Parts: sequence; C-alpha cells; structure tokens
Amino acid sequence: MKRLIGALLVLAVVATSTGLDGWVRDRVQARRSPTLDRVMHGASDLGKREIVFGGLLAVALLDPAGVAAARLATVALVATNVSVEGLKWLVNRPRPGGEHKRSDAAFPSGHAASAASLAWVLTRRWRRAAFPLWALAAVVAFSRVYLDRHWLSDVAFGFALGLAVAWAVSRLPGLRAPAAAGAPR
Repeated sequence: MKRLIGALLVLAVVATSTGLDGWVRDRVQARRSPTLDRVMHGASDLGKREIVFGGLLAVALLDPAGVAAARLATVALVATNVSVEGLKWLVNRPRPGGEHKRSDAAFPSGHAASAASLAWVLTRRWRRAAFPLWALAAVVAFSRVYLDRHWLSDVAFGFALGLAVAWAVSRLPGLRAPAAAGAPR
C-alpha cells in the first residue's frame, strides 16, 4: 500500500515537472472517438454522489456486514472529499481546457480520489471482487483525463490521496474494516 501511494505521488510530481501532463493530454485527446466518449462519460458519471451513495445503501441492505462496510466507506469518502476540496482551494490549478475557478480547480481529481477510496474499502470486505472494483476505479480515474477535465498528475495524486485517506480512516476506533466475506472473524 505504501509503495503504491509513493509511486502515485512520484508519478504526480514527474508528470507535473517534466511536461508528461501535456504529452499525455495531447495523446489522449488525439485518440478520442464518439463511442469511447459515451463510455467515458458513463464512467465519470459513476462518481456522482447520488450513484455512489445509492450503491452504498444497496451494500448496507444486501449484506449483513454491509452496514459496517457502507459506514466505513461513507466516512472515508467524506474525509477524502474534504481533503480534495481543501487542496483544490489551496492549489487552485487551472483545468486542462483553461477553465480556472478556485471553486472547481483541477488539482487533485475528486473522482480519482473517491474511486480509489471506495475501491480500497470495498475490497477489504469483498476480496473476490477486487479486480473488477480496482478496474472500475481505474476507468473512472482515467475518464477524467480522457474527458479533458484533469491532468495526469491530478488523477495520480487524487488516487494516492484516496488510498491514504481510506487507509487512515479504517484505523480509527469503531471504524475498522469489516472482515472479508468468507474469512474467519
């Protein structure tokens, strides 16, 4: 976990300082297509609050231990988003298309942070679903670069931030990650 967070943070610094952000943006934008646009808009829409919290409600209702997982995910998501919004306000980085509002800054990506935070929490409970959960989190994060809403470094840092916050929140008393499904308790 620490290595992954470290690697993502190094990627964010390298992308920002070497021009990798612009290079990736140019390559991705040159390969856009109407079909992939629809897919990426759909992936990005999965990060909407009502969809995320609707999914957590389903988790809480469908699995006896789902209440604990949904509670941990909710606290992790709130903490992640407070961190993201604070950093957006402090850094105030323009979006790739030039949009520059402090209230909607590019750095870090809230979608990437939330996707990573949620994937980390849910894979603690449902280990067999780890691959699809992490793949979905990666697609949601990439959709933000594809849709030209974030730089690669915004997404890498956001993903690392989401992982770090979810890990830290899971260590709080009373918010331990629930045991994995099928694992001894």
